Amino acid sequence: MSLAPSLRAVRRRARSLGRGDRIFLTVIIGIPLAALLLFVWLPALASLALSFTTWDGIELADIHWIGLENYQEIFTNYPPLWPAVQHNVIWLLFTALLPTPFGIFLAYQLDRRIRFTKIYQTAIFLPMVLSLAVVGFIWEIIYNPDTGLLNGILNATGTGHHIDWLGNADLNLWAVLVASAWRHTGYIMILYLAGLKGFDPALKEAAALDGANGRQTFLRVVFPALKPVNIIILVVTVMESLRAFDIVYVLGGGVGSKPGMELLSLLITDNIIGESSHIGYGSALAVILLLVSLAAIGTFLVQTIRKEAQ
Repeated sequence: MSLAPSLRAVRRRARSLGRGDRIFLTVIIGIPLAALLLFVWLPALASLALSFTTWDGIELADIHWIGLENYQEIFTNYPPLWPAVQHNVIWLLFTALLPTPFGIFLAYQLDRRIRFTKIYQTAIFLPMVLSLAVVGFIWEIIYNPDTGLLNGILNATGTGHHIDWLGNADLNLWAVLVASAWRHTGYIMILYLAGLKGFDPALKEAAALDGANGRQTFLRVVFPALKPVNIIILVVTVMESLRAFDIVYVLGGGVGSKPGMELLSLLITDNIIGESSHIGYGSALAVILLLVSLAAIGTFLVQTIRKEAQ
């Protein structure tokens, strides 16, 4: 069948748009596109350019081209970088192994139409409505060593003592991970619950007739069938782990990473807006983080597309 008639129909329909329609389309497409260019792509390109320079962030005339020296410094003088990389890897593994599966488990349970499902959904998803900064302030109150809820519960049960959850370098990263997981679980639950709502219930019934129990039905029927949702969840989990900043910034007390809380995002911020401004060095770190993110997500998506094509 020739596509010529359909293409001609599209052209006629486009020509039939009035001036008001064209202005409306230009506005609704142009404004988001301009915002994307202004707030995403231009800063990204500026960071790429500044990563090859040295600059104190005050006078434009003080920008000096130094080539790859910032990247050489990162990989030769790497002690500040290594703890941040380690903690980002821990963040990724923790998020992928605990709150993400737990969110999927909650979604599967709530999809079974138990009593008070809507109440449970609202309660679990509520932290997602809050920004990460607000979540950080809430957990800062919970972790307060003197008046915090957590120490209060431990003291009331007689099993705890004065614990500085955010000041102890051996505990503070895990405390922040728990706070982040509280929010992340609700997000994953809603994503997976949306996928389950579009799942064909006849497949579950067929699996039940074949003698499969609930766990077998989920692992062998439901989970493989929701592959597009699984890909989205994996991408979201990786991106959330790599760009973790807000909640650590709040719980860590602002610029200047506490020992045990070092992350790549905080290291970038410390170098760009910290007391000793090294914008070129911080921009080089930002470029590396961007490349790592693109490599991780791009590799997975390419492999997935290839499998689907085969």
